[in-house]
Amino acid sequence: MELKIAQLDDIDNVLKLHSKYQVDSILEEDKKDGFVTTAFTKEELTDLINQEQGLFIAIKDDEVIAYVMSASWQFWSRWPMFQFMIKDLQNLEYLGQTLTVDNSYQYGPVCVDKSVRGSGVLEELFDFAREEMEKKYPILVTFINKINPRSYEAHTRKLNLEVIQEFEFNNNNYYELVYDTSKKLL
Repeated sequence: MELKIAQLDDIDNVLKLHSKYQVDSILEEDKKDGFVTTAFTKEELTDLINQEQGLFIAIKDDEVIAYVMSASWQFWSRWPMFQFMIKDLQNLEYLGQTLTVDNSYQYGPVCVDKSVRGSGVLEELFDFAREEMEKKYPILVTFINKINPRSYEAHTRKLNLEVIQEFEFNNNNYYELVYDTSKKLL
C-alpha cells in the first residue's frame, strides 16, 4: 500500500471510490457500514489539490482504497455547513485556545473501501494526513452525522478524536470532534 498526497491524475480514481460510498449513490444495504454525505465534483477536488494539497490517498494495486480530505476553513467556506461551523468556532475551546480559522482546520470527509476496513488503513492514512496538516495547524476539527455510527466509532475508538460539542444543522444532528495534531496516532 502506498500513501500519498493526491495529484490531479488521481481524481478519477478518488471519485470512483467516493461514488461507491456517497449517500446519494451508495447501495441501501451498505449505508449501515458508513457513508459520505457531501458530493464532490472534479473541479472541487482539483481546487482541493491545487489550493490546499489536502487530499490524502491510500493506493493498492493501482486503485484508490481510501482517502482523507483536510483543508483550511477558507477552502470549505463555500459550503453552508462549514459557514455555520466557522461562525461557531469562537464558542469552542481546545488545548487552552479558543478555536479560530487560523489555529484549526476541517478534516474530512474520509472514505475507506469496505474491502480494507479493519486492516489499519484508516489509522495509517489519518496519521499521514495529520502529519502534513500539523505543519500548518495545531487543531483538527471535524463533524459526524449522528446517523453514521460506524464513522463515529472509528473516529472515537480507533483515532481517539474527542467530542467537543453536538449541534444541529439543516435538520440533522451532528457530533463535532477535535484532535491535537501534535499527537502521533501510530
